[in-house]
Amino acid sequence: MINESKVFEVLNSISDPFFNKPLGELGTVTEVKVKEEKNHVSVKITVAKTDSPEQLKLQSEIVDKLKNAGASSVGLRFNAMDEETLKKHLAESGVNKNPLGDATIIAIASGKGGVGKSTVTANTAVALARLGKRVGLIDCDIYGFSIPDMMGILENPILDSQEIYPAERFGVKVMSMGFFVEDNSPIIWRGPMLGKIISQFFSDVQWGELDYLLLDLPPGTGDVALDIHQKLPNSKEIIVTTPHPTAAFVAARAGIMAQKTDHEVIGVIENMSYYESVKTGEIEYIFGTGGGERLASELGVELLAQLPLKQPSVQEGDNYAPSIYTSDDENGKLFDDIARKIIEKGK
Repeated sequence: MINESKVFEVLNSISDPFFNKPLGELGTVTEVKVKEEKNHVSVKITVAKTDSPEQLKLQSEIVDKLKNAGASSVGLRFNAMDEETLKKHLAESGVNKNPLGDATIIAIASGKGGVGKSTVTANTAVALARLGKRVGLIDCDIYGFSIPDMMGILENPILDSQEIYPAERFGVKVMSMGFFVEDNSPIIWRGPMLGKIISQFFSDVQWGELDYLLLDLPPGTGDVALDIHQKLPNSKEIIVTTPHPTAAFVAARAGIMAQKTDHEVIGVIENMSYYESVKTGEIEYIFGTGGGERLASELGVELLAQLPLKQPSVQEGDNYAPSIYTSDDENGKLFDDIARKIIEKGK
């Protein structure tokens, strides 16, 4: 059996996932009713945005905790905050503040693995740096970290007392779980731990002043991607796909999730669009055609580039970077074009 006092006690212990503050402190619980004969609890709550991932997370937590406290059934009704109240809570919580000041945060996403998303992220970051921008890159793919190896980074970040300074290569400051794992060991963590390490990459790293921070998201729409969407409501997004219809179909989910969480998708990049034979010059469309164009049309955004399948010119010694295209490479020039389009969109 549960009573009204216990319901309020439970609700006041739960944090609103959008503002990261207890419901009791926010004052967003507007009505509580308990039908003692049925042990049923009815609750009305105002939230920043209805039908959002934050609401679904809050709904699940409230139902679980009230049932654990003794309720047999729980009914919830959510209403959207009025604009004045929303602005007040946003200002107090700092939820819309960019943790890196004026830096433009761009998440690079894909629907599935194997489409070259990390290659696109690394080369876009390098291209932005080539154009004189101050660039940071976070390898958010905790399970499948690859950025340090792709960029040929041999030195780890510097730990000075309580501060962490990112590694740097080609003018790009980089943080990755790969720097903290020995012998390429697998990461066996659950969602909450993943979210914590990503948060630390933002809050505990001395990035200095940046113009752009690129995020290499894990493929799909899982915990890490959703957590980043919630923590960084002002970040922009680029979706990577191959021309194959199925890859584009799956990639649409990542784009739609971004748009449903009010993130601006600034474009689509089609990778592995074709292969051009070095010997004959003949072009082969190995993965089919049209996927990038269809995806861009579905999301209502620009197709930023169609990148051919091409091996970078791997150089040894100090220039070793197995996945980075140089400025005189044809693909390197295409990435420079992508970087220019990104800069232009920010004006």
